[in-house]
Amino acid sequence: MTNHPDSFKARKTLAVNGKDYVYFDLKEAEKNGLSGASRLPFSMKVILENLLRNEDGRTVTADDVKAVAKWLDDKGKAGHEIAYRPARVLMQDFTGVPAVVDLAAMRDATKNLGADPKKINPMVPVDLVIDHSVMVDFFGQKDSFEKNVDAEYGRNGERYTFLRWGSEAFRNFRVVPPGTGICHQVNLEYLAQTVWTKDENGETIAYPDTLVGTDSHTTMVNGLSVLGWGVGGIEAEAAMLGQPISMMIPEVIGFKLEGKLPEGTTATDLVLTVTEMLRKKKVVGKFVEFYGPGLSNLTLEDQATIGNMAPEYGATCGFFPIDKDTLAYLEATGRDKDRIALVEAYAKAQGMFREDGTEDPVFTDTLSLDLSTVVPSLAGPKRPQDRVALTEAATKFVDALDEIKGGRKKSETPQSDQDSRYMDEGAVPPNETPETVRHSVEGADHGLADGDVVIAAITSCTNTSNPNVLVAAGLVARKAHALGLKVKPWVKTSLAPGSQVVTEYLQKADLQKDLDAMGFNLVGYGCTTCIGNSGPLPEPISEAINANDLVACSVLSGNRNFEGRVNPDVRANYLASPPLVVAYAIAGSMFTDITKEPLGKDKDGKDVFLKDIWPTTQEIAEIVRETVTREMFEDRYSDVFKGDEHWQKIDVSGGLTYDWDDRSTYVQNPPYFEGMDAEPKPVTNIEGARILGLFGDSITTDHISPAGSIKKDGPAGDYLVSHQVRPVDFNSYGARRGNHQVMMRGTFANIRIKNQMLDGVEGGMTKYYPSGEEMPIYDAAMKYKEDGVPLVVFAGKEYGTGSSRDWAAKGTILLGVKAVIAESFERIHRSNLVGMGVVPFVFAEEGTSWSSLGLKGDEKVTIEGLTEIKPRQEMEAKIERADGSTETVKIKARIDTEDELEYYKNGGILHYVLRRLAA
Repeated sequence: MTNHPDSFKARKTLAVNGKDYVYFDLKEAEKNGLSGASRLPFSMKVILENLLRNEDGRTVTADDVKAVAKWLDDKGKAGHEIAYRPARVLMQDFTGVPAVVDLAAMRDATKNLGADPKKINPMVPVDLVIDHSVMVDFFGQKDSFEKNVDAEYGRNGERYTFLRWGSEAFRNFRVVPPGTGICHQVNLEYLAQTVWTKDENGETIAYPDTLVGTDSHTTMVNGLSVLGWGVGGIEAEAAMLGQPISMMIPEVIGFKLEGKLPEGTTATDLVLTVTEMLRKKKVVGKFVEFYGPGLSNLTLEDQATIGNMAPEYGATCGFFPIDKDTLAYLEATGRDKDRIALVEAYAKAQGMFREDGTEDPVFTDTLSLDLSTVVPSLAGPKRPQDRVALTEAATKFVDALDEIKGGRKKSETPQSDQDSRYMDEGAVPPNETPETVRHSVEGADHGLADGDVVIAAITSCTNTSNPNVLVAAGLVARKAHALGLKVKPWVKTSLAPGSQVVTEYLQKADLQKDLDAMGFNLVGYGCTTCIGNSGPLPEPISEAINANDLVACSVLSGNRNFEGRVNPDVRANYLASPPLVVAYAIAGSMFTDITKEPLGKDKDGKDVFLKDIWPTTQEIAEIVRETVTREMFEDRYSDVFKGDEHWQKIDVSGGLTYDWDDRSTYVQNPPYFEGMDAEPKPVTNIEGARILGLFGDSITTDHISPAGSIKKDGPAGDYLVSHQVRPVDFNSYGARRGNHQVMMRGTFANIRIKNQMLDGVEGGMTKYYPSGEEMPIYDAAMKYKEDGVPLVVFAGKEYGTGSSRDWAAKGTILLGVKAVIAESFERIHRSNLVGMGVVPFVFAEEGTSWSSLGLKGDEKVTIEGLTEIKPRQEMEAKIERADGSTETVKIKARIDTEDELEYYKNGGILHYVLRRLAA
């Protein structure tokens, strides 16, 4: 700080409760050349402060600071690149394990380059929360939680040993052990401070709490006015190692909220509405900031729910400014009193405090929503932005089934009598379409049909961080239980809260016993169903689904419902509020219109409708007021890094560098740095590349690098079996991200991915040329590697949407793919590809696609000009067809900044950082 140029004379001191804090005063900077700073969106004020504080004349210049202040002139459309430094990094274990593997590998590589491996340490605080590894193997029982924990440690012993080593080997690196909660909820309830501080040269500096996380839903904490978003593990590692995040000054879309939510609606209904609206607005790569009088009618947890789903509406973040509710939440969740006083004083001093009547900031563009127009909703069956009003869910499912399965005439509406659908019948009942025939289930007195809900999961930080919707679910369970309703016997039910506080207030309200009675027993504290850790369905149910090609459904309170994500046996997935999850578990079918038809019968045989068991807003509020206390948070987070007896028993070996075990199927030393020299080799052109895949629109990172179950009869399954791992012990791709051998074989191996080079084939298959032989993508890639042939992938719009999964980029480069040519990219995946040394290209001319070019997959592709590539450079791809004819197509490199260009020239961001540190 002593060498800080302070071009705008912003360095000031703020006294709070008898303590002095150094801060960079935006109001003072506005007087000294940054005119208009006070009218910036609140999120842009955070960016402006970040540049003011980190001005060093090299990575951040006075011109960069001025460019942010000039935002009012160009509204973020000028495309100025800045270097942004978040205060901290958040990780979960799926993405955290490979990041720590990379850090350990970098220590080895540093040693090999003749430098000190001690140099490799996080330079900003890093918290890793182990939350992605618990699976719902056991459910609907009193001891489900204990059994799932035992199974989790049994499966993940190698990974957890490695993470315990990392927590002791690296400075600035803390691990929150398994069974504590979901990283985003732990972040919201404990880790986040809204205003961060650090001691430097005998002074305490105060500045906005900001972060990046290796999970796309890091955005949840924007509800607490903490600017943060998901990045790839690759980018996060660079941030940990002191590299600024290169970004373009963003456009900021203002979302005005007015009015108040009507009786009977939830924060989930609101966020599904917001997601639908913002997807239509096309906010990919932009900030969204919420403003307007409606904010005063939302709880902070409601704001966090909206912030959480920013990846689903496509924005970098969904930001809420600091206001009195922020202070109240910090108080209610047990934050330090001096910190709360600092947050208030700092925000008011900086013009970052929102009050009713505060002048609206200037935005790039705006849209608005009257909260009173929100209706109960679901989203599905495949995408979170596809909102369906609850009143239309049953009829819309008919269309969805037609699309998923084909063959149903739109006019044929399934007959809605509960009893006929509950029967175990082989023949077609009167007025029922063949698709709703109930097929027998071995050993059961019920059948199974299309549309049956086989998974009902209260899961995911999106909703389990919000006491209102959790209490609502408990009340639905209480009322249903009192009337004698039961969950249908084919439904796998689960409750996986995002923190232990949830269990405490549900028990205190005496609601947990009602949830237990309806089958929603605690199964674990983690992401579970939302990320594909739903666990297997009971075998007879799974067999009936697959033997009869049924379209089974899930209803979950999560944020993701992509194909193949939730469970391999389930083809239609619906996002819904926790109370609706309970209701659908009772109804048992998506064909039931739960707004009009009975959910079931009470003890006296009378019909029970949804309205009979739905709680009022007042009922919910009273219980939340009585049961959710500051003391709960203080108690549950008092020793958060200690862990349970399982964690404490883990024996840690190894010192400065990790003692790799060649026999491990979980943690292996990755090959990225093999043969690496102190100076990078020159970039070469792509000559005569073969096409590995032709993919359509909305290919997600789930499609590219699945997180869920590993098939026995695929390359990854073959590898594990050859290493004496039984299929029952395969675990998931997510859990094995520390082993590149498994992950390479899992790249493009999602069971639902469709490579258009093959007709009507699902799963990770391709054609190997010139022979045209069909084989798994991994096998073909290895044959091309032997042949010395580079590879390219073609795709449609929004390539790489979904979770910020670094293995989607790592697997791509390890298969030998040099470039991905698509119509458009999701923000994080584009950045990750560059970070691993793969060039993302888009078609330069509107309307051009691989489909319009008539590509079949047997072509060869040459891209020249890479030796002199510049950011966003237009180039030509030469396509040579099988008959020898050629044509050229204009493409644009989506290497967007000079920093990204340096990463690419070095073979990736880790190589770039490593060379700098070693030098």
